[in-house]
Amino acid sequence: MSVLITGGLGFIGCNAASRFMRQGERVLALDNLSRPGAAKNLAWLRSQGSLEFIHGDIRDPQLMMDVFRRNRDISLVLHLAAQVAVTTSVLDPRSDFEINAQGTFNVLEAMRLCDSQALLIFSSTNKVYGEMTDLEIIDTGERYAYKTLPAGVSETQPLDFHSPYGCSKGAAEQYVRDYHRMFGLKTVVFRQSCIYGYRQFGIEDQGWIAWFMIATAMNRPLTVYGDGKQVRDVLFIDDLIDAFEIVAADSRVASGEIYNIGGSSKNTLSLLELLSYLDKRSGKHVDYAIAPARPGDQLVYISDTSRAERELNWKPRVSCDSGLDSLYDWVHANKHEFETGHAAEANNVVSA
Repeated sequence: MSVLITGGLGFIGCNAASRFMRQGERVLALDNLSRPGAAKNLAWLRSQGSLEFIHGDIRDPQLMMDVFRRNRDISLVLHLAAQVAVTTSVLDPRSDFEINAQGTFNVLEAMRLCDSQALLIFSSTNKVYGEMTDLEIIDTGERYAYKTLPAGVSETQPLDFHSPYGCSKGAAEQYVRDYHRMFGLKTVVFRQSCIYGYRQFGIEDQGWIAWFMIATAMNRPLTVYGDGKQVRDVLFIDDLIDAFEIVAADSRVASGEIYNIGGSSKNTLSLLELLSYLDKRSGKHVDYAIAPARPGDQLVYISDTSRAERELNWKPRVSCDSGLDSLYDWVHANKHEFETGHAAEANNVVSA
């Protein structure tokens, strides 16, 4: 199998590339190297075997055409390249649109015009559900929770794109789905929740679990927006790649469909709970400051993943406790990775 991974040197991309390379597959990683840390991931992947690196940008339609024309044997496309932060999308909505919506369109058009038979898996986001103001939230004292959704939010939740990021990713996923319906491309959309794990160079706007751990390991201050009771379901990187593999092995059920892929109600975490975990693991109290909550920040988001479990025979295997331990150990074993680059230069503000 030949696998094309857009954003192949990002956190998810490099972990997926590593998995497929270890299995002996041909891997092409396309990345524009815009995010500090990408060069480190490139070196890490090259140390594991033969990686075909394409230095390019999905915003270049001719490049995408060339990639598919020259590589007719591509059988799987993991479309991960994206602008990933809500805050950045507010500051620069045009770039957010050009990367997430137009960039995805470029990939789809290249596949269509080149008559690609590859399966495309698109990484979307739970942000397409918006603020979900119709759902009642309760305060349990230590964390927030849904009043009437014990299993979390399912794919039947109405879409309500909120923020330029939500709009661009939402538009992109609808194009991905419709290119299956109108042009027969094999496509699957994963609406992902908080993914965490090895080689995640988390910053204040994205990758909050990793950033908490990096800041603690490097003795950097933390600021938490809101009261810290915000809850997210969290999914370890290995479980996400398992989902990629399951669909890649047999896409007959999933093609044209959209699935929530997250930690489910069995793997949830609040900001305060993560801080408590770090207190215990580090053996010291982690100091942090409190700032006002960010507008539009969801108090709770938990993915109902029952459809993926039922139709794909997939479910998270790595517990929250086990995943946190694995990431904590990796961060502390690789402190040198955070001495320079994006992680070291990031501001010290954290939000879920």
